[in-house]
Amino acid sequence: MGGIPMVVVDGANVVGSRPDGWWRDRAGAAARLRDRLVPLTGMGRPDLPPPVEVVLVLEGAARRVPAVPGVAVVAASGSGDDALVALVAAAGNRPCVVVTADRQLRDRVSALGAQVRGPRWLDDRAPAPD
Repeated sequence: MGGIPMVVVDGANVVGSRPDGWWRDRAGAAARLRDRLVPLTGMGRPDLPPPVEVVLVLEGAARRVPAVPGVAVVAASGSGDDALVALVAAAGNRPCVVVTADRQLRDRVSALGAQVRGPRWLDDRAPAPD
């Protein structure tokens, strides 16, 4: 496997993993998640040394959240899961980590060779901004 590692985040699933009122402002919650992901590009992790490409997949009301330097945003026109699987499939032999708790999605991307981590994985690696 070669190339810059890619971390693909299932935005709806990760945002929905915390009962913090995200349902009142889905786009705002997605933007906060996006901003928490920015440090990952420079930090990486032991098994994924920096630089790391970070891609946030959004659907529904959150699709209008724009990308920022360090975090690409994919606005799924249909199923966010399908868009995420397509990204992993397009990655080929590139190291890829998918962040989700969705069991069906975990199975789909694992079959393509991606590693899967749960939403808590981000808590240790993408702290909330001060």
